[in-house]
Amino acid sequence: MGAETGILGSAPDALARILDQAPPVVEDALRGQTRLTGPWGHGALHDHLPAMEGHVIITYYGEPQDIVWRRGAERLAGATRSGTITIIPEGHEGRWDIAGPIGVSHVFLSRERLRDCADQLAGGRPVELLSRVGFEDPAAARIMELLGRDAAVADISARLFVEQATDLLVTQLIRGHSSFAALQQQARRGLADWQVRKVTAYMRDHLDEPIGLDALADLIGLSRFHFCTAFRQATGSTPHNWLVGLRIEQARRLLADRELPITEVALAVGYETPSSFAASFRKLVGVTPSGFRQRI
Repeated sequence: MGAETGILGSAPDALARILDQAPPVVEDALRGQTRLTGPWGHGALHDHLPAMEGHVIITYYGEPQDIVWRRGAERLAGATRSGTITIIPEGHEGRWDIAGPIGVSHVFLSRERLRDCADQLAGGRPVELLSRVGFEDPAAARIMELLGRDAAVADISARLFVEQATDLLVTQLIRGHSSFAALQQQARRGLADWQVRKVTAYMRDHLDEPIGLDALADLIGLSRFHFCTAFRQATGSTPHNWLVGLRIEQARRLLADRELPITEVALAVGYETPSSFAASFRKLVGVTPSGFRQRI
């Protein structure tokens, strides 16, 4: 995801041109010309957003909506759920499709503010934010909720709180959503524990459906190739074998209900035919599903 060449426009102005209303940016800028909005809302969006000056961080309120970003062959997708964030790094452009209406709040983060924090964490090395779309980060989302609450409060204590909370947000972005974070993760090898938990939870919630590698990789913002490598480093298992293990684990529980036909158990854990289910079950458990049921 590269940057546009030429002069970039301000992010609030660019958003105002494609939304049904302008972002209600708080008049007073923070240190480094970073700007905030309180919680607000806009309707559906189906338009191209040009490259912008500064970084845009968004969190969401209210009813979830599907959200998709596309540029050429690149595509990121998510949902505007509470506890998630979207990051549009400076210079990134593309088409946005949001079902809408949605509740949002924004942080328009200047490159200066990002650099000041990055210098402390990365020892002067350049840090680039990663694109995120409806990405789960409850910590960053909660900080943004607090910022939105106090964004327009004029007293000195609120201003101090907002400045310090903004530094905390930027630190979280660098730690979890930047090139610096990617280097740190590579040094640790594999996925973080929360990433394994997120992938596992998704698998458990969709055991009765086909689950592709692309969908799993998108959950944690990795390419398919890097996801497979990192998952195996973290768990000692391929994503496929991990999924099979979860399916057979659930099948063992379902088989305890003798009123439930084995064919329905197979369908409930994602197998289209009893024969493929029996083969997988026997490989892991050592007996067929019917043999297992007889033993319990």
